[in-house]
Amino acid sequence: MCRLLAYLGSSILLDRVLTKPEHSLIVQSYQPREMNSGLLNADGFGIGWYHAQKETNPFTYKNIIPIWNDTNLSSLGRYIESKCILGTVRSATAGQAVDLSNCQPFDYQQLLCIHNGRIENFRDTLARPLRDRLSDAAYKSIKGSTDSEHFFALVIEELHNNPNATLAQALQNALLTLDQLTTSRDISASANMIISDGQQLVASRFATNTQTPSLYWLRDDPTYPESVIIASEPLFAADWNPVPEQSILTVGKDLNVQIAQL
Repeated sequence: MCRLLAYLGSSILLDRVLTKPEHSLIVQSYQPREMNSGLLNADGFGIGWYHAQKETNPFTYKNIIPIWNDTNLSSLGRYIESKCILGTVRSATAGQAVDLSNCQPFDYQQLLCIHNGRIENFRDTLARPLRDRLSDAAYKSIKGSTDSEHFFALVIEELHNNPNATLAQALQNALLTLDQLTTSRDISASANMIISDGQQLVASRFATNTQTPSLYWLRDDPTYPESVIIASEPLFAADWNPVPEQSILTVGKDLNVQIAQL
C-alpha cells in the first residue's frame, strides 16, 4: 500500500503541502497511521505538478530511495510553485521491481495519475486480461510492470473509446471493468486512484473482496484557503471528510466537490 496526496487551488510552493504539514508524506513514509498492509513506504516516491502560468504537459520528479533520504526535495519544494500538485510514497507489492519505471505519478499527455491499492496475484490473474482489453496506444503507455499502471492504462483506453467522456466517467467504467474481472475470478482488488489534467482532480475509493484503503478530502482550510486537498491520511488536525467507500470524488476548477456512488 502507498500513501497519496493531491492539491488543487491557489498557487503554492510544493513544500507547503508536501513536507511542512505535521503528518506530511515524509512522516507517512515511516509512520503511517491507516495502512491496511505493510509498515513503511520506503520503496521510492514521486511528485507531479503543473506549470503555474503556462498550459503545458505536467512535470514529474521521482526517486527509488525513501523520500526521507532525498536531499534534493527541500530545494525543489522551496522553488517550484503550482496550482495542482500530486504526490505519493510507495510500498511496493512483493515481487514488483523497485525501479523508476514503476514509480508514480504515471503520466500520459496532459494526465497525471497516482494509485494506492493492489490486484491480488496480479501477474497470474489479471495482467493478461487487462492487456487484452487495451488498444496499441493505451498498451504502449505502460512503461513498468505494476498493476497500478495497467489499471491507469485501462482508464486511458476508456478515454480513447469515448472521446466525449469525462475523467470521472472513464474512471468509473474502468472500475466497473475491474470489478467484473475480479468477481469472475474470485480475487480481491483495491483501487484508490487520483487523476488530474491540471484543471480538476478525480479520485476513487474502491475495493472488491477486501478492505477499502483510507482516503480523505478537505476544502478551504484556514491554512490552505481556496483549495481542496485529497489524502490517504489527514496531513494535520482539521475537519477532514472521509471519502465514502465505493465512490468517485470530483473536484472541478471552481473547487466544488461532487461525490457519486458506484
